[in-house]
Amino acid sequence: MIFLRIFGTWFLLVAVIALVYDGTRTLASSDGLVVTALGEHWFRLHPSSLGLAQAAIERHVHPVLWDPVILTILQMPAWVVLGVIGLALYLLGRKRKRIDIYSN
Repeated sequence: MIFLRIFGTWFLLVAVIALVYDGTRTLASSDGLVVTALGEHWFRLHPSSLGLAQAAIERHVHPVLWDPVILTILQMPAWVVLGVIGLALYLLGRKRKRIDIYSN
């Protein structure tokens, strides 16, 4: 369970970095709020892997999964997607308190 907390914390940190990135771009822009999509970040970091992921999912999983589902996620703000994943992983890996139902 500690691995889930570590990965969750890592995703949350990357989400904060993406939020700061969008915040600094918003402050530097005269157009107003600037929000960078997850797919745009992915394309800037490694464009060939994005195309490879699309081909692999459409060929080996199902073509319908790419267009409405994953494409929608890739168009969302990066800090939202990474933050939700990080929070979910962190909460799944947290230590839970034992409840003793037999004690008075």
